[in-house]
Amino acid sequence: MPRGLRRDLYTAGAAVLLVTAAVLVGRHIQGTSRTLFVHWPPLLASWEPHLGPGTPAAVLVAIATVAYGPTLAARLPWRALLPATWGAATAWIFSLALVDGWHRGVAGRLTTRHEYLQVVDRFHDIPAALRDFSQHILLHSPDNWPAHIAGHPPAATLTFVLLDRIGLGGGGWAGVWCITVGATACLAVLVTIRALAGEALARRAAPYLVLAPAAVWMGTSADAYFAAVAAWAVALLALAVTGRSLLWMGASGLLLGLTCYLSYGLTLVALIAAAVLTLGRHGIRGRPALLVPLLAGPAVVPTAFTLAGFDWWEAYRLLVTRYHQGVGGIRPYGYWVWANLACTVLITGLATAAGLRRAGAVIVRHRGNLPDRTAEVRLALLVSAALLALLVADLSGMSKAETERIWLPFAMWLLPACAFLTRPRAWLTAQALLALLLNHLLFTGW
Repeated sequence: MPRGLRRDLYTAGAAVLLVTAAVLVGRHIQGTSRTLFVHWPPLLASWEPHLGPGTPAAVLVAIATVAYGPTLAARLPWRALLPATWGAATAWIFSLALVDGWHRGVAGRLTTRHEYLQVVDRFHDIPAALRDFSQHILLHSPDNWPAHIAGHPPAATLTFVLLDRIGLGGGGWAGVWCITVGATACLAVLVTIRALAGEALARRAAPYLVLAPAAVWMGTSADAYFAAVAAWAVALLALAVTGRSLLWMGASGLLLGLTCYLSYGLTLVALIAAAVLTLGRHGIRGRPALLVPLLAGPAVVPTAFTLAGFDWWEAYRLLVTRYHQGVGGIRPYGYWVWANLACTVLITGLATAAGLRRAGAVIVRHRGNLPDRTAEVRLALLVSAALLALLVADLSGMSKAETERIWLPFAMWLLPACAFLTRPRAWLTAQALLALLLNHLLFTGW
């Protein structure tokens, strides 16, 4: 067995041990002190073996992607590869969601008591709702917002309010929106890799982005939509610095601003954006005018919300208080600071764990003036920036549990590490089996 493959398997084995430890220790803590507030630690899930209408489709998509994905990714014209990847990812997410049935798996997900659709009627006067938004964050405040609304800036809720206004109201349309838009995140990642590290590595990453175990939580979750917005902000930034385009830079800035008003934690996408700017710094040197939309673009959305009466910093301060008023103040940091990483293994798969090891090895081998080295180094640096963002989120203590959903925007940028792997069909099989087992053995509602 080649030494590299042997090390990959050791890394995958270590990831399995991490997940096993998180399950066993978590079950002990939950069984004795009941401070984790999850039924199947480290995941917010319940043990519920089941089949559903999406099962045959999910198995078929998995088999087809494993059998033909690597070959098609290598041979299809680039313009055909992107829609093919989006179609396959959408089919994978939808089929996994439909294992739980249409209502339970899609239409009902965003209508539960913690979710955004519960408050659509309270936004009949949008300017007034924005001005008063912060007054309903704390638990003891009158008509306090449900958990997900209080835990996010108002652009998240406004998305579903606006969908309702144009006639796409209800849980079904909201679920379809999150899945179809969320699936485009894989395209944004591919576009970024091609711009910064070359088409060959993007093609090798494509099948892994399709069969990501994260698809279990992308259908149906608003965090899938957030992941797509953040990913396109980064992708447009990569196109801007490599193509020296003022238009792409301005569009990226607008999406970066929107990203911060969809989720407070997504301010950490700035670390991934910084990696893109570092890798594409020659483009900015060649056209310094790019700095104008780079600085102005991200200010547009914050300025609009501020003028409408919403204070991001005040709302975040209140959210921190609200977080500690609820179960976030009870869940033990000492467990979640490492169990969250076990959740990351489950959403990105064993292949990603092995890929991250290879990415680290690439950086070590080529240390010294890294951004100007090979395409592999450039991809490794991009993946490392995403890993750094995830670790900062972990150490912050504001992400205790539910990170299998909350960290989807970061997980999408770890998956490209799989491009470094050999024997793609074997690793893709492992990815697909993990997703199928998780979705059929557990109910992952939130």
